Amino acid sequence: MRHLYFVPWTLTALIACSTAPSANDEASDTQHTSSGTDPSETGESTVPTTTVGMTGETGETTGEPPMLDTYQFAGGCFSLRSGDRYLAAGDPTSFAFAADKAGAARFFMKAADLGTYLFYDQDGGYLVSDDGPLVRQTELESDVTRIDDTYVSGAEWTLETSVVDWSQYQLRNRRNDRLLGADALADEGVPVTFEPAEGCTPHPELTLDATGQITRTMFDDGDLYGIVDTHSHIHSNYAFGGGGLFHGGAYHRLGVAHALPDCSISHGDMGRKDFFGYIFDASGNEEADLASLLPDLVAKQLGEDNHATAGWPDFTEWPDGPRRSTHQTQYWLWLQRAYLAGLRLVVQHATTNAIICDFMIGEGIQKSRYGCDDMTAVDRIIDETYAMERYIDAQSGGPGLGWFRVVHTPAEAREVIAGGKLAVILGIETSNLFDCKLTPRDGDPTCDEAYVEAQLDHYYDLGVRAIFPVHKYDNKFSPGDGDRAFIELGNFANSGHWSNFTLDCPDPQVGGFDSGNVNFGGLNMPRDVYDSPAPVDNSKFPTAPLTTTGMYLGQITEPALEGAYCQNATLTALGEHMIRQMMARGMIIEVDHLPQWSYVRAYEMLQEVGYPPIGSHGRNNGGVLYELGGVSAGGFGICRGDAPGATVQGFKDKIQFIMDNGGYPAEGFGFDLNGFAGARGPRFGDGVCPTPQTDPVTYPFSSFAGDVEFTPPRVGNREIDFNTEGLAHIGLLPELIEDARRDAVDEADLEPLFRSAEGYIRMWELAEARAAELGR
Repeated sequence: MRHLYFVPWTLTALIACSTAPSANDEASDTQHTSSGTDPSETGESTVPTTTVGMTGETGETTGEPPMLDTYQFAGGCFSLRSGDRYLAAGDPTSFAFAADKAGAARFFMKAADLGTYLFYDQDGGYLVSDDGPLVRQTELESDVTRIDDTYVSGAEWTLETSVVDWSQYQLRNRRNDRLLGADALADEGVPVTFEPAEGCTPHPELTLDATGQITRTMFDDGDLYGIVDTHSHIHSNYAFGGGGLFHGGAYHRLGVAHALPDCSISHGDMGRKDFFGYIFDASGNEEADLASLLPDLVAKQLGEDNHATAGWPDFTEWPDGPRRSTHQTQYWLWLQRAYLAGLRLVVQHATTNAIICDFMIGEGIQKSRYGCDDMTAVDRIIDETYAMERYIDAQSGGPGLGWFRVVHTPAEAREVIAGGKLAVILGIETSNLFDCKLTPRDGDPTCDEAYVEAQLDHYYDLGVRAIFPVHKYDNKFSPGDGDRAFIELGNFANSGHWSNFTLDCPDPQVGGFDSGNVNFGGLNMPRDVYDSPAPVDNSKFPTAPLTTTGMYLGQITEPALEGAYCQNATLTALGEHMIRQMMARGMIIEVDHLPQWSYVRAYEMLQEVGYPPIGSHGRNNGGVLYELGGVSAGGFGICRGDAPGATVQGFKDKIQFIMDNGGYPAEGFGFDLNGFAGARGPRFGDGVCPTPQTDPVTYPFSSFAGDVEFTPPRVGNREIDFNTEGLAHIGLLPELIEDARRDAVDEADLEPLFRSAEGYIRMWELAEARAAELGR
């Protein structure tokens, strides 16, 4: 029941005409717009705005204070006044309230979260308190610079209604939960008014390099307008223990300097501790000479320079999607630039790899912020996706006002996209899903049907809708994907089982990662029973990874086995149960990491009930995926030919193939950015294309919809050239589209790309319809 209170008319007038300055009308009018999240779950105040107090016999105001607008100040320039005194820098290292308005500090208020701000003064100093005194710092420490997950900056201040004067604010320090006083933190804070000021220095930030507003959200036939990225990893910096093996965040509460700092923090001087980046980027996943790396691993750093480490503001060598796989490519402003070009739906998969983490942490090469277990990272990445939604809301004026929206139903996705925003679906792509290892260790759960159902319910409640039953390594549900490159070594460490490849494969073979030669022939000892007891005890791998695996160096260095091999097992009974339970919940079943025999069995199950799968790595099972109503991912070619249309011809042929198999004529991307998968390279450069390339992307150019204009993309002090660097980060999507557009014979050739969000949502709607028919 809501309790109503009476308020003196003078206080009512103060609340109606707040002493806090109005922001733009949009922010003021929509301050209390619901974000679709229960405030009790986010920690936001649940006090109704109508609950403002009453006057007792003594004349004191009683009851609960009003919820003043704490969102409107983002990006504004203000001075802080308490009574007749203004907050000012008493010297270069401190702040205090003084009487002189002329000397008041002018603060740019940078939103760190909803209702929480950094106060950045005109000379580049922050208002900070770590343990009491109000200090001024020009550089901040953070959880990133310290590699310490418990660290909270004293530069963050949360706005609240003052308990002293309900028409004003008080500032609570997020680090220590105390209030801003006259010259230090206090148990009772001083009331503060924010007065508009001029001459602020904007807080450091990257540029968007685009102007305009989205106007097109639908096609004339009523279908949604927009592109889907079916496979994305926005927060890989929280994978692998979160210590920086993958460097750079999509956002940070303290801004770009902490989201994208110099990567020597974790990668070492000239990237010499970035072993996995070196293997993927320099040697290549397929060609890595692991034996030659042993001396470097023992020394805990590479024997030669790997890459320049500079991040904000110079970005000497990264971001570089095609060449640097361990650096962030989806910073929030880069993602916003892609959204302005037509990206309207993203499937954000939480991904990690415990074995990679255990190896780097166990050998002391890098640090971690928390445990290496897969689900520890998955949980954190889910949390951070919601936190990023709040962060973008905070920059946009309040809850629900941001362009980045996590959605839980296809109906909600339709509403978000039709409203001109980006819909985000949560997914999971990891090997030890739900901690269901093939060879459990002490403390691991008992993975039976009841446990799996409870885990599916738990993650469904968290908003997860898309799941890979298996990723790289064997688990309780299925053999791993059988990727035979160097990463397959981790399967041996993860399970204690030898490799399990056979020549007895589906006829015809159905493709996938487990198709072809077996690189580590000496490790291959096929077993008759997939989940038999492990012959090797690798339980000490997390604390002594090199010693544990070094005992088998002879087998590891034996030559490859040549032939059309595949994994020697299929879905387990528990794996089949999980797929049925996913169907019963209307979840999106990711099938592309299933090895061949598991893939065949999964399709038998899907066809039995007419349930649509998703092929976000491009597999379509000879068109059966489209017959079932599923969708896949594709893209454009790189090199122009002698006649127009060469880069889009493959895309056109794929659309025709989809239509021939009864599918909706559309296909989006599956970029897999931040997923150790590389990115689209350039078409200009020596040896890149077989024929000379012409017609580079030039500026300015307009979006395909014509509603946004793009200028040359910059990252801090560096300008990126798509023509010679390729898809350096997701923000180069406008250039990728423009490049294909210039080669297309007809702009209609690209229309199926902009119908791909519609196609994905149709698949999701069909999944929910089938679930309703199947029941629980």
